[in-house]
Amino acid sequence: MDIRLENLSIGYNKGKAVATDINIGFRGGDLSCIIGKNGTGKSTLLKTISGFLPTEQGTVLFGDKDSATMTRHERSIAVSIVLTGAPDIRNFTVREMVGMGRSPYTGFFGTLTPADKQVVDESMSMAGVTPLADRKTHTLSDGERQKVMIARALAQQTPAILLDEPTAFLDYPSKVDLIRLLGRLAHEQQKTIIMSTHDLALTVRFADRLFLMSPGSLNPVNADDVKAYIASCQQ
Repeated sequence: MDIRLENLSIGYNKGKAVATDINIGFRGGDLSCIIGKNGTGKSTLLKTISGFLPTEQGTVLFGDKDSATMTRHERSIAVSIVLTGAPDIRNFTVREMVGMGRSPYTGFFGTLTPADKQVVDESMSMAGVTPLADRKTHTLSDGERQKVMIARALAQQTPAILLDEPTAFLDYPSKVDLIRLLGRLAHEQQKTIIMSTHDLALTVRFADRLFLMSPGSLNPVNADDVKAYIASCQQ
């Protein structure tokens, strides 16, 4: 499923846009990475695409469907999002937390079928958290919780996954493993995966498409542009 942003302006408060006139497409089958300094609007953009924040103006299209016309349920089976902050939820096991990703499909009582449980097990395995399945989420490290939230997004089985700095709390080998996983999911399952990140070297190495969030705008860039950006940050 492709995602298209047309004449999009984003912001937290109506009339106070942090970026305007965004016209960008994200393709299914690509791992797209958004880089940029803090405060330029990366998180705001992802929250706007997912529907957590309303658009200031313009349109977000999932395929050929305007997200503004979609119900909450329709959006929940189209796109999942993993935010940087850890959820303040206690006394749930990792397996139960990942199982919450099945909520768009389980009905009012949230009862998991054998097929749902299989999806949960597969999602935990892909995210590398199966050994943590019976741990309480509040006992996990920041990095472990981040992996669990990614597993929950995988269990949601949406064609699009948005991630806000998913590697922020991970050690280097785990960063590499995670970005490789996201790339495989994009390529093998034709998912549209969009992540913001400050891990520029890994981004250049593994991303299919790169975008730079600057004050007021979002633009596609290439590896040489990223190297120039890194040099500018070091001055």
